[in-house]
Amino acid sequence: MDTNILLESGTNELEILEFTLGDNHYGINVAKIREILSYQKVTPVPNTHPSVEGIFMPREVMITVINLKKCLGMEDDGQEGLFIITNFNKLDVAFHVDQVVGIHRVSWNEIIKPDSTINGEDGSVATGVIKMDGKLVVILDFEAIVSSISPETGLRVNDIEQIGERSRSEDPILIAEDSPLLSSLITDCLKKAGYEKLIVTCNGKEAWDKIQEFEKAGTLDENVHCVITDIEMPQMDGHRLTKLIKSDDKLKHLPVIIFSSLVNEEMRRKGESLGADAQLTKPEIGSLVDAIDELLAKRNK
Repeated sequence: MDTNILLESGTNELEILEFTLGDNHYGINVAKIREILSYQKVTPVPNTHPSVEGIFMPREVMITVINLKKCLGMEDDGQEGLFIITNFNKLDVAFHVDQVVGIHRVSWNEIIKPDSTINGEDGSVATGVIKMDGKLVVILDFEAIVSSISPETGLRVNDIEQIGERSRSEDPILIAEDSPLLSSLITDCLKKAGYEKLIVTCNGKEAWDKIQEFEKAGTLDENVHCVITDIEMPQMDGHRLTKLIKSDDKLKHLPVIIFSSLVNEEMRRKGESLGADAQLTKPEIGSLVDAIDELLAKRNK
């Protein structure tokens, strides 16, 4: 299946691949997918996580296969199914699923964010739910799934410990991040790096509303010196937020850093075309601090 579907940048749309596990329907952002392969025999690896089926090597690249049914606590009925090969956070990982239903183009504002009853800070792996053809499709948090199996693939928090003592900064930073866990980790890391004036929002729309509120009150330059945004977020994604900021003459001076697991070559080109000042992939929290330092030094000259 060809997943190389190019969307115009900053339209607040995405392509969702719908797939099944048993009778349940799930979704993944097509931007994370490299390809879809028929089931292939995998080689088990001793002493790995119970959800890891093993490894295989299509085209001489070794890829870990994760059994998604086991991850979600479902019974594995031995179906051969398919492998969805993904790339995010600079990792190639295969997810074993039953069937692929198809690809749907949707707007981020159609995606409902699960409430705290099912999506606590470290519980659920659902990032959103969307209604399609009378059924609910749950969009899974594949980064959370991989980091629960292999924690070292998550944010490299140790990078901050190595920075050492730094002076406190008065520069206020606006953050748009929908994952409560990642939002908490990012804010903790930035505070350790000396950035204590943080405004945290859970999607691009909330961040945009804040910017608009400050701009109308004439207090934007006092309240926001830099914006850090994820790409994948319900209501409004980071590309749309970047486009809105950088296409507005009153706002385009604001430095925007895209900090996302999706920053690959294609996404980097999209971010550049929208005017993003820096783009970093999620594990690189130390590089995020470096980028903030550099952009704020330029701003404050």
